Amino acid sequence: MPTIADSLALPCGAVLPNRLAKAAMTEGLADPQGRATPELERLYGLWADGGSGLLISGNVQIDRDHLERPGNVIIQGPQDEAALAGLRAMAAAGTRAGGHIWMQISHAGRQTQVTVNPHPKAPSAVAVGLPGKQFGVPEALTEAEILDLIERFGHAAEVARETGFTGVQIHAAHGYLLSQFLSPRANLRTDQWGGSLENRARMLLAVVARVRAGVGPAFPIGVKLNSADFQKGGFAFEDSMIVARWLQDAGVDLLEISGGSYEQPAMMDIEGMEAPDAPPKAASTVAREAYFVDFAKTMRASLTMPLLVTGGFRTRRAMNAALETGGADVIGLGRPICVDTAGPAKLLAGADELDRWENKLKLLPPWLSFLGGLKMLRAVEGFAVTYWYYAQIDAIARTGSANIGISPFKALLTIQNAGKAWLKARKGAV
Repeated sequence: MPTIADSLALPCGAVLPNRLAKAAMTEGLADPQGRATPELERLYGLWADGGSGLLISGNVQIDRDHLERPGNVIIQGPQDEAALAGLRAMAAAGTRAGGHIWMQISHAGRQTQVTVNPHPKAPSAVAVGLPGKQFGVPEALTEAEILDLIERFGHAAEVARETGFTGVQIHAAHGYLLSQFLSPRANLRTDQWGGSLENRARMLLAVVARVRAGVGPAFPIGVKLNSADFQKGGFAFEDSMIVARWLQDAGVDLLEISGGSYEQPAMMDIEGMEAPDAPPKAASTVAREAYFVDFAKTMRASLTMPLLVTGGFRTRRAMNAALETGGADVIGLGRPICVDTAGPAKLLAGADELDRWENKLKLLPPWLSFLGGLKMLRAVEGFAVTYWYYAQIDAIARTGSANIGISPFKALLTIQNAGKAWLKARKGAV
């Protein structure tokens, strides 16, 4: 039976040296022109040295007006030599230990922050259903704009291959643009890009076809797909099963199973942020170590392409069990290696468990449980903890070491202020 130390041959012929992957995590480290920086080179070099067989970058955006956050790397149109040099350095660092580095290519769609774009493009003019006016009112894409975006995904993949990345992952999860097309809640179109599941999946499959045409048969293509949106009337697990089979037929080499969106952030596991219409979590779901393994096991019954599962893994025992039972072919690691970049190497050398930093970052005392509004307080705490991990990525990229002494709330303010400064600098750079 496979273990985390075993290699994996992908359908395209590429081979991952082991079954551990550094999952895609947002970095916010590009310069104001959206170019990869020496900080990204340092960060991915350290992650490469840390033992993962596969590194997947954070969101690389195909449209500078539709960012997941300030500081995203951007590939839009012809790249100048400085942009290409930055990507080459990042890719070289990410492969220096013999592993893979794949570029995650994405478009935020309606989940673009209002400070970046007050009127982002989306499948339909359906706003993100969250309070606070963090996201603007979207405008529906025209057919010509959809076709142009498909071409941009293909161009970004070609740039990735040309600059030394060894694969790409197309982001079709977490409520970003391609996920929005799949969702009947966000996609209300009545043309060939909306309505039936076949129509709602048309853009994703067109992007996969365009990317494959641009990079050739031997270059790995991955897709990140929601197992479900976890919202009534959203992209359901039954839909995901069908789309996964279509992706397999389209020649996808590695399918990552995830779930949720900003409206229902299952992928972030933030207590207090469950949508009002989200189904309750079963006790087995709360107890298990990996969030999406059960979905992957069910998918495995009708799929042959390799599956990557990320979310909650901390012990070598659980990782190997997921591999042995067919719940995953590759194990994705995120938060633990935001602090300890060498975590994968330690697991491969026999370590039993990675640190659970999130258990050490609880800020609200138990006696607050009797207060009204605790759910919202827990959500704020959860976001602050998420930003604490962002701060660790930032510290490692800039200094080579994590900054575990920073408090979650200070991390939140620090990263948000850095984003505001980046946007201000971008206005001066454009």
